[in-house]
Amino acid sequence: MLLEHLLGFTGTDVADRGADPEADAVLTIGQMEHVIATWIVKIWQNHALGEYAPSWEPGGQHSPNSLFAAAMHQGGWAMQIPTPDLYYKLLRKHDVMIHPRRGVKILGLYYYDPVLDEPRFQGPSARGGRHGGRWAVRSDRRDRRKVFLQDPDDHDTWHDLRWTGLSSQGEIPAFSDKTVEALMADVRQRKLKPLGDAELLPLLLEILRTVNPVDQWPSQMTRKEKVARSRLTAQGRAAESDRPPPKETAAEEVSPYVAAEELAEPSWSRDVRTVQAAVDAELRRRREDLGRPPAAPQLLDDALRKRSLFLLPDLDDEPGDDA
Repeated sequence: MLLEHLLGFTGTDVADRGADPEADAVLTIGQMEHVIATWIVKIWQNHALGEYAPSWEPGGQHSPNSLFAAAMHQGGWAMQIPTPDLYYKLLRKHDVMIHPRRGVKILGLYYYDPVLDEPRFQGPSARGGRHGGRWAVRSDRRDRRKVFLQDPDDHDTWHDLRWTGLSSQGEIPAFSDKTVEALMADVRQRKLKPLGDAELLPLLLEILRTVNPVDQWPSQMTRKEKVARSRLTAQGRAAESDRPPPKETAAEEVSPYVAAEELAEPSWSRDVRTVQAAVDAELRRRREDLGRPPAAPQLLDDALRKRSLFLLPDLDDEPGDDA
């Protein structure tokens, strides 16, 4: 029913396809979302149910909207505004222990925050029951850069635990569970035994570096890779928009001009710049860890003069000149 209302729908008759159906079928994610939402409100919610009519009136003409109105008339509707921490409560829960100086291990990755060094987090949790003594940590499948720990003294406060593999400067795009699975599979395939998650960052950047501009997609990425990259980018933006803003920045206003510029810029362009900046920062950090600047290579002419067997000595280089 939805495909019949999309631009470029071919159908069964060639005469109904229009002049250029392939050009009409190109839609952005925002346009597709608007089309689906409009179709749900105008068509799906108002279509007749037919044989799927309710049992209490099988012969009546009912639609999803009419059934919703009947349910509201019978039971009423109590409006309840959810609290901001509902986002955290709906996330996946992990019952783990806090490792000293390493943090918590969630599905193969370690997460840490200085708040874990406080004495109240040093011992086991005060929870009882099946997972007694363990701490409940929440994670978002769409964005594995952070996990969230509820403060045991103030339940309205949630602590963001950052992945220990991230560098102190710069950011990288959001990566999901599938990216972590690919990362761990790469580690097992190379038979690596990293001492810490910081050694996993170069491997993760290699996976995320597959972000390429559109003009390089045909030669650099397959259709499956393009779909996976678009899905990963959309999931990261959705996870970031669902997350409640920090308390100290909740009252700050964002300039509409900045927001408009960000919306006008393609998502792949922002990802390319972000990944490239993360790669450059990692390479710069490795150079700085050397402690001294790398020695410049010798000139090509000097190397040839040292290795050449047919080069005659200069007239000034006579043995008697030194005397």
